[in-house]
Amino acid sequence: MTELSAFAEVQAAYERGDHEDVLRRTEAILAERPGDDAAHELRARALLALGRVREAESEAEDAVRLDPDEIRYHELLADVLASEGAHRDAADEYRRLAAGNPRQADWTVAEARERLGAAQPEMGTEAARRALRLDPGNATAQLALAQGLTRLGQAQPALEAALRAASLLPGDPAAEETLADARWLTGEVSAALEAYRTLSARLDGAAREGVMRKARTLVGQRSGWLGRLVAGIPFLFGVALRNGWLSVS
Repeated sequence: MTELSAFAEVQAAYERGDHEDVLRRTEAILAERPGDDAAHELRARALLALGRVREAESEAEDAVRLDPDEIRYHELLADVLASEGAHRDAADEYRRLAAGNPRQADWTVAEARERLGAAQPEMGTEAARRALRLDPGNATAQLALAQGLTRLGQAQPALEAALRAASLLPGDPAAEETLADARWLTGEVSAALEAYRTLSARLDGAAREGVMRKARTLVGQRSGWLGRLVAGIPFLFGVALRNGWLSVS
């Protein structure tokens, strides 16, 4: 089998979602040609699809090492780092990518998102603003800006940014939650609680738990003694919130 046909079969296996076959075939290719950067790339993508993120990172790093000028390898490495939860490293990689192509908004948006994940809201806000200068209608960048400003405690700018994000992303739970956070920050606590109540009915799993936690904190801080008592009993709080029995001021 020629080198070209061997790689075509690997590509075909990846496209049909047979990631184990990708790993088998690329292992054989690398045994013959240890410096094949494209094989390392496809191995990284297959491993990432299989959830084997640490191994995917190693393969992506090998691809970058073998061909440091190939942009898609750096983007792959950034994506793997983000999937792994290494938000700061991923943000740094996206920033390097954006520096090489300042008109590419997607990498700057990705940097903003990862900065927030890395608990770097100031840097995330700055990246979001850079992205919005490139693309004022970028909804993801607008949401990142709103989230960053909210975490920085900049009440009025956060509310303005969150309102725009919600208008760009109608019905998006993250945008609605961020708007509720911003309303809480500006003192619109009743509106914030109502938004959390509505969201809790739509969400499930960890997303719902996060919204419920915020609602309980808000009630615990801004309600009377009965509300504070209910907030301390999770099951009862869920019933009370769902039925709109709670109030804050």
